[in-house]
Amino acid sequence: MPEVPRPMFEIEIVPALSDNYVYIAHDAAAGATAVVDPAEAGPVLAALERRGLQLTHILNTHHHLDHIGGNAELVERYGAPVIGPRADAARIPGLDVEVGDGDSYTVGAETARVFDVPGHTSGHIAFWFEESRALFCGDTLFALGCGRMFEGTPEQFWSSLSKLRALPDDTRVYCGHEYTQSNARFALSVDPDNEALKAASRRIDELRSRGERTVPSELGEEKVANPFLRADDPAMQRLVGMEGEPPEAVFAEIRRRKDSF
Repeated sequence: MPEVPRPMFEIEIVPALSDNYVYIAHDAAAGATAVVDPAEAGPVLAALERRGLQLTHILNTHHHLDHIGGNAELVERYGAPVIGPRADAARIPGLDVEVGDGDSYTVGAETARVFDVPGHTSGHIAFWFEESRALFCGDTLFALGCGRMFEGTPEQFWSSLSKLRALPDDTRVYCGHEYTQSNARFALSVDPDNEALKAASRRIDELRSRGERTVPSELGEEKVANPFLRADDPAMQRLVGMEGEPPEAVFAEIRRRKDSF
């Protein structure tokens, strides 16, 4: 069998604020270190200093303060460029490099493909580093859930999730928050007989009972257990009483139920 190449990035998950996750992606061979969605600077600085790393890039997925709140202090300390969504340029202070759908951006020896994924916000993007199988998707896709639809439309949000769903099953989903346990409870309320979902929920409960994180999840599991990725699945449509309806309408109904769950 051919040797499977090792991921280039060493990815450290840094808890921040009450339930945010910030990601430090380090390419040791190239000496490059990116931080993704620094909610606040303190925990990032502590992690970088503990490991003796020099920050070289700051990646933002969207404009919300709990994803860009640490930018200014990190730029002041390290002088790293800020890379973020072209469509949100006016709402991210100090944005140096604007990227959007179909663009590529390189960190060390790894190159990300950028996706426009509006829905949670109108200018949201995601970064997919194919070689590391790492998807940094902010608040568009969560483990067993998706973000609230603050600025986009159901059509936009469903299109965004469909883009991410098309990535390989072994893609690891590095999302913005530790919401998985509550997401699992909701998912079971609409899809109670899904064996993959029930197994995932048991594992999540065990992890949280020990105070352990539940991310990253694997996209292959999300495809069978996350109700928001299954709005075009006839079985899911039947479960919400919308068989044969457009997927974006089914998605909107599932999102409506989650909003009031």
